[in-house]
This record gives sequence, C-alpha cells and structure tokens, in this order.
Amino acid sequence: MKQLLKDIIIDQKSFLPSKKTIIRSFPEKYLNNEEIIIISGVRRCGKSVLLQQIRDRLPQKDYFFNFDDDRLGNFTVENFQQLYEVFIELYGEQNYFYFDEIQNIAGWEHFAKRLYNSGKKVFITGSNARMLSKELGTYLTGCYIAIELYPFSFSEFLDFREQQHLLGDISGTIARGEIQSAFNDYLKQGGFPIYLRSEDGIVLKTLYDNILYKDVMVRNQIVNEREVKELVYYTVSNIGKPLTYTSLAKVIGVKNPTTVKNYLEYIENTYLLFSLSKLDYSVKAQLRNPKKVYAIDNALVSRLGFHFSGEEGRLLENMVYIELRRRGGEIFYHNSGNAECDFVVRDGFRVVQAIQACYLLGSSDTREREIRGIQDAMDTYQLLEGTIITNTHEEELKYGDKMIHILPAWKWLRL
Repeated sequence: MKQLLKDIIIDQKSFLPSKKTIIRSFPEKYLNNEEIIIISGVRRCGKSVLLQQIRDRLPQKDYFFNFDDDRLGNFTVENFQQLYEVFIELYGEQNYFYFDEIQNIAGWEHFAKRLYNSGKKVFITGSNARMLSKELGTYLTGCYIAIELYPFSFSEFLDFREQQHLLGDISGTIARGEIQSAFNDYLKQGGFPIYLRSEDGIVLKTLYDNILYKDVMVRNQIVNEREVKELVYYTVSNIGKPLTYTSLAKVIGVKNPTTVKNYLEYIENTYLLFSLSKLDYSVKAQLRNPKKVYAIDNALVSRLGFHFSGEEGRLLENMVYIELRRRGGEIFYHNSGNAECDFVVRDGFRVVQAIQACYLLGSSDTREREIRGIQDAMDTYQLLEGTIITNTHEEELKYGDKMIHILPAWKWLRL
C-alpha cells in the first residue's frame, strides 16, 4: 500500500488547475486558525481549485491527497497512518494537510481529529452533505468550520467572462445594456465552471449522471433507477411549487411516501436539489407542510426539467434561492393562507428579510399578487422593508412607514 500511496502522491503533485481560474473567496482568518476547514459542495463546483488556491497562499503545501482515485478501492481508515508516514518520507515533517474528496473513506473524521489534536492544520473538501451529519458533527464538535461552495456567483461569472468593468459603477445606456445582457446569459447558463468553458450539453449530462449513479444510487444502494430519475425530472420541472411526499409518491409510482422522503434526502446530500420548508413556529407543522424544491444551478434545471414557455420566471426564482443560500441564513417560504412570499430569511429566531422573485410585473393581476405577498410577509414579521426581484423593472413603493424595493436581478446580485 505504501508504494501505491507514494505513486499517487507523486502523480497528483503535478495537478494544475485550468489556466483560466477565478479566484474564489476564502476568508484570510481561516488560513491559520486551529479548526479543521471542511469545504463541501456539489461535484465540479470548484472545490478542488479552491483547495489549490488555499495551498498557494500557505508556506507548506506538499501534504496534498485526492481520494477520488480508482486506485484507492482498498484504502480504509487504517491506511491513513501509512499515508502520513509516506508524506514524512517524501517531504519531511509539515503542519498543513490538504485532503480532496475525503468522504470516500469511511471513518476519515478519526484521522482528521487526531491531526487536529496534534496541532496540525487540516483542509478538507467533499461532495456530500453527510460529511456534516449529526453524528460527525458530534464527533468533531468545536473542531471544525464548515464552508459550502456553490457554482459561480454573478460576480464570479462576470470575472470569468472578463467583464470585470461591469462590477463597478453602472451608469449610461451602454453599461446598463451590457450588464442586462450578461445577466440574461447567467440566468440560463448558470455558474458551473466546466460548462461555461465549453457550453456543451454533454458536460452537464455527464455531471448529472455521475451525481445520480455514483453519489445517489451506488452510495445508498438504490436499485430502482427509474424512480429516482422520475423524481428528479418532476421536481425540477416544478421548481418553486408546493409538493408533498404523498403527491410525489403517486407521480413516480411508489407506494410509500417515506421512500420518496428518503430519495430526496439522498439527492439533497449531493447538493443537486434542495427542499424549502414553510416557516411555521410549530416544528410539527413545519415538517407536515408541503415543501418546495430548488436545484443547484440553472443550466441543470434547463437540462433536466420539462421546457415550457415563460420558464424565465422559474429560473429567476431558482437563481434567487441559490444566491440566498450562498449568502447564508435560514431560508423559508411564507404562506399565511391569504398570500404567499417566495422567501423569508431568518437570523436566529427573527425574520430579517422578505423577498419575492417575479420575472415580469407586467399585468395588473401579477403586480397585485406579488405586492400583496410581500406586504403580508412584512406585516407578519414586522419588517420595514421588503424586496421584489424582477428582470428589468425598478421602482420604490412606499406604504405606510414601510418600503418595498423593486429592482432588477442584476442590481440585487451586486448588493
């Protein structure tokens, strides 16, 4: 095993990110603090590149190992000690460790904890949310900081396209036209770096297949491929619509709604899909209420779901949800029975934001529905401000002592 590990380390030492890489945000304070840094996110969102960028910022960078290697089929937690010994043999004693896709090895947290206890600094990436499960969280309590990485934000998308000038002041017809055009592309192309480089649909299909088969079916020993694929197809085709486990079970032909619940949990663990709960201060009611489902990236939404006219609206809503996740905070939807608001963001026990996503506010019925929904949320949670995100419409709407900000998505994304 030692010779194999040595071969892999030497092979991986030559790993170089693509020449066209975007500097991803990573806080300076986490480079040398004592906690283990765990970076998780969907496949191909840029975790490995970020790990290389972190290595470049630190004085010791040789202890790097990517566990997503087919030669490691027999690697177990007992082999970590051998890996450590090979590192020392090749490079001498160092204090910084960089482990890519470590979730492939059961029990990895025990080795990470041992390194932490001996004063080493450890950076870890992984493509499964179960890395941060309750059991793992209990074992590593107080020892780690979790960071979720997503495909490119709008700012990173502009950086990738070498349109950094659009990150500055936007004034004048030409600049506004440029940034609106860039946003229109971002809305449909999403932020997966690997797709943006080629715009080849095969890339998305391969990514989806890897997530579906390797991360969902094989990892969870699922044998019914049809049920899982139909579940993904139906939920992605109904982005932002209330769904129940019972209704989904009928759609995909499953007798027990618990099976659907488990499937969705497995898929969510890969960061492919996310379920959104209705905000209710009764935990039981919150679990019982219908969920809404959103996807990690709009390019995948377009690839995986049913196409229909006016789909820009669901793409905008999906994009706003992912951006809210990127910014942090607990996200819910609001429904009082009389009106609905797409997103409310809670910080602790207090709701701090209410947001509607509406591509076009053109018709009077649409305008009335969206404003009624944001007002209902603002009144319910005693908010003085609310936001309606649109494609191009901009307006300030005052009612009583409260203000509704209606603004184009590109402007909100730059806030």
